[in-house]
Amino acid sequence: MKWLKNRRVFLALTLMIVIALSGCGKDDEPIGQNVNLNDGSGKKVLVVYFSRTGEQYGVGNIEKGNTAIVAEMIAEKTGADLFEIVPENDYPYTYSELTDVAKKEQKDNSRPKYTGAVPDLSQYSAVFVGAPVWWGDWPMICYTFFEENATALAGKTLIPFATHAGSGLSGFDKKLAGACPDSTIGTGLAIMGADAQKDRDKVGKNVAEWLAGFGY
Repeated sequence: MKWLKNRRVFLALTLMIVIALSGCGKDDEPIGQNVNLNDGSGKKVLVVYFSRTGEQYGVGNIEKGNTAIVAEMIAEKTGADLFEIVPENDYPYTYSELTDVAKKEQKDNSRPKYTGAVPDLSQYSAVFVGAPVWWGDWPMICYTFFEENATALAGKTLIPFATHAGSGLSGFDKKLAGACPDSTIGTGLAIMGADAQKDRDKVGKNVAEWLAGFGY
């Protein structure tokens, strides 16, 4: 009878592992979808982005932020307007100091303020939204933008893009859906920050292939 008991324990553990792995797989699946934004109806598109210069992981000191480079490529290929989320209080220049501040903001669930007037969002049918991945999440200042403009973003297609050092999209799509539940989420794009600085031809190709899914 002992062997039967052990067999039951083994089967139960196996079933638990299978269920756990299945659940993890579903959580990792992207939720975005492709929507034709270039159907000849004259729909206007906006690119909103947060980016940063200074000392960056893997690329040294940079004069143009990784996300800014990608945002400008998207705007050029789609004819979109651009709006940069500029912090009211600038972030530290060095990478080590930045990580300390970013981790503290995330721990405190902060909502840092940004400067400048947001364009009239009612004129846009879709908004591309991009930022660097900071500790597996959007920078907290992006949540400030999402929450302050959630009503104006309702009913629109929001399309996330991220620059990263190896973490990929990091669930930007799911987190954006949580912050703006009344919006449609488009298929996201993840670009290595080092590529944005050192291989823009490759990034341009990736951006063009991604945008083709939206009719561009």
